[in-house]
Amino acid sequence: AHALGRCHTTASGYDGPWTPTPTTFNNAYFTILSNLKWVPKTWDGPYQYVNQGAETLMMLPTDLVLLEDKKFLKWVNVYAKDEAKFLKDFSDAFHKLEELGTSNLSPVFA
Repeated sequence: AHALGRCHTTASGYDGPWTPTPTTFNNAYFTILSNLKWVPKTWDGPYQYVNQGAETLMMLPTDLVLLEDKKFLKWVNVYAKDEAKFLKDFSDAFHKLEELGTSNLSPVFA
């Protein structure tokens, strides 16, 4: 989930923050994703969505898929309603990732 940060046209081509609090780790991504109406952004950049009316926030097509798939939608709703659950689940998953590490990586620049 895009709980932190924003897109930059100079990096990804996309533009804008997912939430009004891009430097705060919270569940705003889930509440905003499920509570706002998203419309295609009219511009010369890659296909993305903006919140209807204000157009101050953005979502990628992959973000909106979370609302269309029943298995993902369940978790969007859980995390939108329960920030503590989101923070705990994220912490557990990140901790597991850190402990298990990675394997079979190949260098990007050889």
